[in-house]
Amino acid sequence: MLKRIAMSDLRIGMYIQEFCGSWMDHPFWKAKFLLETDKDLQRIQTCGISELWIDASKGLDVEAGRASVTPAEAEVEVQERLMAAALPTGASCSLEDELSRAAKLCNRSKQAVMEMFGDARMGKALDFEQAENLVAEISDSVMRHPNALISLARLKRADEYTYMHSVAVCALMIALARQLGMPSAQVREVGLAGMLHDIGKMGVPSEILNKPGKLTDSEFVTVREHPEAGGRILLAGKQVSAVVLDVCLHHHEKVDGSGYPHRLAGEQISLPAKMGAICDVYDAVTSNRPYKVGWEPAESIRKMAEWTGHFDQAVFKAFVKTVGIYPTGSLVRLQSGRIGVVLDQHATSLLMPKVKVFFSAKSKTPIAQEIIDLAKLIDRDKIVSRESAADWGFRNLDELWTGLPAR
Repeated sequence: MLKRIAMSDLRIGMYIQEFCGSWMDHPFWKAKFLLETDKDLQRIQTCGISELWIDASKGLDVEAGRASVTPAEAEVEVQERLMAAALPTGASCSLEDELSRAAKLCNRSKQAVMEMFGDARMGKALDFEQAENLVAEISDSVMRHPNALISLARLKRADEYTYMHSVAVCALMIALARQLGMPSAQVREVGLAGMLHDIGKMGVPSEILNKPGKLTDSEFVTVREHPEAGGRILLAGKQVSAVVLDVCLHHHEKVDGSGYPHRLAGEQISLPAKMGAICDVYDAVTSNRPYKVGWEPAESIRKMAEWTGHFDQAVFKAFVKTVGIYPTGSLVRLQSGRIGVVLDQHATSLLMPKVKVFFSAKSKTPIAQEIIDLAKLIDRDKIVSRESAADWGFRNLDELWTGLPAR
């Protein structure tokens, strides 16, 4: 029997069915579990949540006289809360406003994916319901401002790549799906596909995944087996859709038929798998890895556009519209000789983002920081080139556009 109780009534031995509020408000990745330790009880009591649901059929009950509800009544109330919580999420906000929320979401998402992938590595069943809740939170952030979470997720450390890559690809898939005009249910579905696309890497030894040097031929073969390994994990769970399974299996296929594992070509590759291929590669090449430093985002877009036979061109064009020709965080030089970092994209022009200028290429000295809206400076200033932070010796460049301390 499900019961909604006050935090003051919670005690060890109760089975927690669901927390009231966002999953980000409590310190647990899994919402359903038997409360067994004083430590966990204290963590819950100090997280700020006032109520939660317990299942008295799986653990201790509250005192006699407490009101209880049937599972059907509980489901109605849960759905009403979800609908109410969803009302404000469609409202857009500024990059600055969303960045702090997105930073918190990135940290919580990383921990959640680490635990989920850890379960997969140990052969445990995946909690797909909680994965879907995480996707919903990421989708809400992308809805409010797509560039915040997408750009922050790119700033991962090499040692956390495997987990944050899943978060980043999830966000990219959601944003791309919205650009393509997919219905909201499909947007969430491809977001889940993005989160789980590399689950098969949990079958690859860590020393190979994190190897700082070039892989041997046998190690490369092992890594290339991860799509099919992931497919087996998802099939064993019996809870994901054909779309999620398809993206896991085929995000390394190429339209010219040279990909793996099944050498599919052209229209043999589904739209979600084509989306997954682009999102996976973009985050991979822009991220720091144990064996290389990530490319600049704008340079990555330019290089990916030149890879003949790799991506579906129509889907890639939609992806460029999603992140921009000069994605947030790109270093650019303006016609005026000023150097700046891209903050935000223009609604209708990929060539006129907002840029925070901070350096003079002419005098090679810092200048007063100023946010330039290139859409308001037509014929007076424009981007003339992409630049490399390493070439200029700029450090902690990301602090300029995130407003957050360097990691």
